[in-house]
Amino acid sequence: MKQNELTLQSNIWKVISASSVGTLIEWYDFYIFGSLSTIIASKFFPSANPTAALLSTLATFAAGFIVRPFGALVFGRLGDLIGRKYTFLLTLVLMGGSTFLIGCVPSYATIGAWAPFIVLMLRLLQGLALGGEYGGAATYVAEHAPQNRRGFYTSWIQTTATLGLFLSLIVILTIRRVVGVEEFTKGDGWRYPFLLSIVLVGVSIVIRMKMHESPLFSKLKAEGKVSKNPLKESFGNKTNFKMVLLALFGVTMGQGVVWYTGQFYAQSFILTKCNVEYEQANTIILISLMMATPFFVIFGSLSDKIGRKYIMMTGMLLGVLCYRPLFDKIYQTCAPANKTELVEQRITNEKHTLVTGSTTDSLATYDTLKTYVDGSRFKVTKKVTKLAVAGAVAPPAEVKKEMTLNSSGYWTLIWLVGIMVLFVTMVYGPVAAFLVELFPTKIRYTSMSLPYHIGNGIFGGLVPFVATLITTIKGTDHLSGLWYPIGVAALSLVIGTLYVTNKKVKEEN
Repeated sequence: MKQNELTLQSNIWKVISASSVGTLIEWYDFYIFGSLSTIIASKFFPSANPTAALLSTLATFAAGFIVRPFGALVFGRLGDLIGRKYTFLLTLVLMGGSTFLIGCVPSYATIGAWAPFIVLMLRLLQGLALGGEYGGAATYVAEHAPQNRRGFYTSWIQTTATLGLFLSLIVILTIRRVVGVEEFTKGDGWRYPFLLSIVLVGVSIVIRMKMHESPLFSKLKAEGKVSKNPLKESFGNKTNFKMVLLALFGVTMGQGVVWYTGQFYAQSFILTKCNVEYEQANTIILISLMMATPFFVIFGSLSDKIGRKYIMMTGMLLGVLCYRPLFDKIYQTCAPANKTELVEQRITNEKHTLVTGSTTDSLATYDTLKTYVDGSRFKVTKKVTKLAVAGAVAPPAEVKKEMTLNSSGYWTLIWLVGIMVLFVTMVYGPVAAFLVELFPTKIRYTSMSLPYHIGNGIFGGLVPFVATLITTIKGTDHLSGLWYPIGVAALSLVIGTLYVTNKKVKEEN
């Protein structure tokens, strides 16, 4: 008996490892686009209006999320018809190929409007692939795991989304240091993280080819009970469709906005609203993720004992109550207005560069560096185009602000972001087990994938774009964008508290 238990435990860890490696790489592929959004904005969109270019990039980033539900339908159906293994093997190839090709697309300066169009198409393919990947991996692991330990075992799959972001930041920062900041931002260094994905995908394909089909699906197939029309059975059946809607509006909608607010919008906010230096900002996110990631497993395991609902609802509640004070504390920690300047340490440099052209005389660059009593530094770089022809209209000045925090401010931000990632682990750690147990085996892949990817892909994926867009509206401030995730999480919290239960569907259904 003990030998059988050891064999089963060994097998489940092999399943988790093989599934997690592929899912981690898919998340890495998906998130390097968001992690490089400010650079991509300058490469693939007109640079005359940096804010519009950034919003266009965030919209393209969000487009990948919007199509994820369609990927869930297409690949979820395949997964319930032909099996879990081969379906998410296909999604892995599709994701890796799309990511690699993004690294090959010529810039806007080279091919004009074709550049953003091609990148958008590849981004949509990424979204379709991810729409099929997650449901397959989560279902595959859950169907190998003992029913009383599903929260614990599936929580390891849940860590891959955050670890994918972690890996993307590690790769980006490493390549940035190796090739140099100038080559990374102005040259082709930013392409290397995309091109590297083809190697990672190749390794994952080899690992996944050795995997076996899920035992529960294999049993259904042997008994001839595989669904003939997963879409109809998932969404045409009134009882099951009610579960799909409950999963979406009572759980994954709120879980999605908490996930993307605590990680992606926090990163965007620190970079664009607080103007923290690029490497320092991303290191803050890295350390925060590293500190909080073990809690995915802790809360997943805890959900096996006390139920999934209570932990997820608590995470949403904390997000609703704490986002504004947490983000405001981040902003105030970085704000130059809250610091005492050492006037004698202010340094101003002016540099003129001749630019070829019939109307351009020179490009004047003004660097102002301010040092503060607390040891932090604030650099403002202003580039002004001077024209030789009288009456010609010069482009608006390009202004770049960069705050380098002292040690105290740096660690303050790490702890603040870490708290928000802790909320993420509460809503995300148990959610895979919750979704798997909500639906029958024969339509599980399809049924769980759709609410998950609408909640995360649309409601969650739109957080950086919608929140940033809100802050551009006249009369708003740096915290106004938070009303979107707070409102969505609050609505999901109310619905989930009232209607979600910890009841599990019977496996034989």
